[in-house]
Amino acid sequence: MILSGNKKEEYREIKPYWSKRFDGKSYDLVTFRNGYHKDSPVFTVKLLGIDIGYGNPLWGAKEEKVYILKLGEVYV
Repeated sequence: MILSGNKKEEYREIKPYWSKRFDGKSYDLVTFRNGYHKDSPVFTVKLLGIDIGYGNPLWGAKEEKVYILKLGEVYV
């Protein structure tokens, strides 16, 4: 859905693992990997910002506050 441009947000739980990576930092790009193999498909997306809030359940968000990664242009 991200590759097709239909999904403009990605979600991560608010936990210490993600907090130490996101809090007080800024990023321009985010890379997604579909699997753990070294030849798994990979693509990069422009990161427009990171917010905290309630995401869209149709896109995989839980019914709790999460980190919302706002996604822009896809670079394949």
